[in-house]
Amino acid sequence: MPDAAGLAQPARLALGLSYRGAAYQGWQSQPSRQTVQDRLEAALSSFAAQPVKTVCAGRTDAGVHGVNQVVHIDPPVHREPYGWMRGCNRYLPHDIAVQWCRPVTPDFHARYSARGRRYRFVVLESPVRPALEQGLCGWVFRPLDAQAMQAAAMQLIGEHDFSAFRAADCQAATPVKTLRSIGIERRGAYWRFDFDGNAFLHHMVRNILGCLVAVGSGRQPPAWLGEVLAARNRDLAAPTFPPDGLYFLGPYYDARHAIPDRTPASDWIA
Repeated sequence: MPDAAGLAQPARLALGLSYRGAAYQGWQSQPSRQTVQDRLEAALSSFAAQPVKTVCAGRTDAGVHGVNQVVHIDPPVHREPYGWMRGCNRYLPHDIAVQWCRPVTPDFHARYSARGRRYRFVVLESPVRPALEQGLCGWVFRPLDAQAMQAAAMQLIGEHDFSAFRAADCQAATPVKTLRSIGIERRGAYWRFDFDGNAFLHHMVRNILGCLVAVGSGRQPPAWLGEVLAARNRDLAAPTFPPDGLYFLGPYYDARHAIPDRTPASDWIA
């Protein structure tokens, strides 16, 4: 659309971002400026020589990694999408990188247009703590029972009030969310827990995993997880699992938006 002077307005852009979360205080901007959003907006603003604000698909906690975090911007200047990607990466630290950039329709919204979001938790089962993969995987030293955890997880599928798995400072308008699936798979010494839902509460995935580990290690029976869910009481659930090994795989959208649902890191974490 041209403006009053007849010049074309910059189109809304969507960008896909990968990052290692260990050095940052989560996604959302903080006074410390030590967040992924702060670093991304600083890089975009340096490239554009004007302030640029971002809207993300899903906020991540401190220490949580992003595989395909999607953001949208309304750029203040004209640049080719490829230029935004390469130019922004020039100003980003080594553990954050824009993976793709493309124009989208004005009605696209990184958060509100998303049909769902996916997370993956990678957990090492070993009597010895991780070293090479420190910060990139969770850790349990007790053997886990896949069948027990799968039976427990099935009780969470569907639309529920997830108050029992909600952080005290969660800002979500409602605790009612829909979990579409929980996949549990072991590959060698590593477990993969996959979560797919319409949206997630603050610490929801980490709190659910803490409960699954409690069941898998034999400290609680599978039926206990259904009781925790029904009670809607955070105090009855297991402690929050550490963020190490939690990856935001990214959101997904209607096909008309043509938003990539993978990055090269998707293959690395597969």
